[in-house]
Amino acid sequence: MKNYLSVTDIDSLPSWVDEAIELKKHPKAHKGLGENKTIVLLFFNNSLRTRLSTQKAALNLGMEVIVMNFGSEGWTLEFTDGTVMDQGKSEHVKEAAQVVSQYCDVIGIRAFANLQDKEADEAELVINGFKKHATVPILNMESSVGHPLQALADAITLAENNNKSKPKVVLSWAPHPKALPHAVANSFVEMMHLQDVDFVITHPKGYELNSKITKGATIEHDQNKALENADFVYVKNWSSYQIYGQILHQDKNWTMTLDKLGTAKFMHCLPVRRNVIVADAVLDSNQSLVIEQANNRTFAAQIALKKILENL
Repeated sequence: MKNYLSVTDIDSLPSWVDEAIELKKHPKAHKGLGENKTIVLLFFNNSLRTRLSTQKAALNLGMEVIVMNFGSEGWTLEFTDGTVMDQGKSEHVKEAAQVVSQYCDVIGIRAFANLQDKEADEAELVINGFKKHATVPILNMESSVGHPLQALADAITLAENNNKSKPKVVLSWAPHPKALPHAVANSFVEMMHLQDVDFVITHPKGYELNSKITKGATIEHDQNKALENADFVYVKNWSSYQIYGQILHQDKNWTMTLDKLGTAKFMHCLPVRRNVIVADAVLDSNQSLVIEQANNRTFAAQIALKKILENL
């Protein structure tokens, strides 16, 4: 595997999950694999779990790590070919990607959607710009339309906590005061397509995700009906896809409570707004898996980096 850009880069999810769980038992077992190798992590957006877990994963593999908050520390980049750069952007990705490649063996990139131009977001200008012009592999640490490291951590968490041959997994929308991207939800849906689960997506009408991604999934607009007999409930907010990037409403009836959750395990990628997305009682209960999910971010990143390093 040259790059890890999306869930579709996983050749065998069960083997990746098994290997990641084994890495948890022996995190430094492959430390020699990254010896004399460097990863540069470029953050165009803020991060907590992604930054720390990816750094830890790289260190577990013996890599040197360089981190740059590109949004505040780097030159503003241009990504369009043929542009006359007589405005605010100082450097083209053609040069930037090649220069950064000279300093490292792998580049990790985190660049969110701007939620203003659907076509530009779906073109993945930052990730694809670096992929096109860099001379080293690229690791997606969340892009405009996907968060494959989070989805892989979710798959690991499900495997560790599941005791059924075909569990029921529900992805539920929840209210949020800000317009949020679709990346986490998109990649979670893609990951569920790779698993033998009874999968249901529930959200109010108007909050449909990209139909190309949700194709084949059961979609239920009645949250209570969707949650019946659920084993795992993943709660996440996203803005409208059809009326792109807009908040249509903030229906507080969609906040996850213990009554709604029933006996299911609760999942969320974090950060989470307490008593908006989910009630305190859920997060503080033994049904919450959010801390486990955050821990598994290290091993999701580590297995992805291991696959990349093995092919250098």
